[in-house]
Amino acid sequence: MGASLSSLTESESTAANGGRPSLGDIPENCVACVFMYLTPPEICNLARLNRSFRGAASSDSVWDSKLPVNYHQLLDVLPLRENYECVRKKDIFAALSRGVAFDDGNKEVWLDRISGRICMSISTKAMLITSGEDRRHWNWFPTEESRFHVVAYCQQVWWFEVSGSVKFPFPPDIYTLTFRVHLGRFHKRLGRRVCNFEHTHGWDLGPVRYELFTSDGQHSVSEYSIHDSDQDDASAYLKRGGNWIEYKVGEFIVSSSDPATEVRFSMKQIDCTHSKGGLCVDSVSITPSDLKARKRKGVGVSTYQ
Repeated sequence: MGASLSSLTESESTAANGGRPSLGDIPENCVACVFMYLTPPEICNLARLNRSFRGAASSDSVWDSKLPVNYHQLLDVLPLRENYECVRKKDIFAALSRGVAFDDGNKEVWLDRISGRICMSISTKAMLITSGEDRRHWNWFPTEESRFHVVAYCQQVWWFEVSGSVKFPFPPDIYTLTFRVHLGRFHKRLGRRVCNFEHTHGWDLGPVRYELFTSDGQHSVSEYSIHDSDQDDASAYLKRGGNWIEYKVGEFIVSSSDPATEVRFSMKQIDCTHSKGGLCVDSVSITPSDLKARKRKGVGVSTYQ
């Protein structure tokens, strides 16, 4: 059976295969119809089999089914370097899946390479941080662990508040918004990653409140204590291992990409009876809710990819 399959894939046509049928005999439009039900990685792998499959893998009809329904809107609002009016849909998918930075490089949007759905990340550089300009309270330091290569570090504050917004033509879907944070400050020493919890304090004295609002009236509120041992011991694991975690703020539904949806979000702990500090805030992520598994109660250990 393996030998028969090998002969099918190695020959381009029946004539070249001694009269026996081969994959090269399948009409390109039939192959394209099958490709419409496959994922982009599967299509790219099968395109290596023969000329017919390569032709089908470049078909606009195939890649039009993988692009968001409003991809024309995305091309209009994103600062792409090329004019994509005469470019193949396959190349448009490739450009969007690589990620496109906008808003002075402080926001980035990309297509998930499996599903073709929109994901977004927003740097703390694009957010409003209370006392963020005061070096006694907040600092910025470069790191390869962030998509934006820089994170905000809260050294010590009494009023902790980070907020931001984004207005974007999200395709219709259900989205989850999360904050990506890290307890303690990390650095490299002799090639090894080391975490310093010297300034970490105050987070066990009260929960952090997360909120999101959308322009069509949706509202979600969540509260988590970073030291809450009931959250699958995620916080204890974070402090021991010094990992990034994502706290789920909530979900919102987009039913139409026109008009564009505006999302406002915040993370705050404003109990001024005690100070708090020693926390890195990297970014906010907006992804389709079922795109990746989340740990229970909205807490998930993560690494930048």
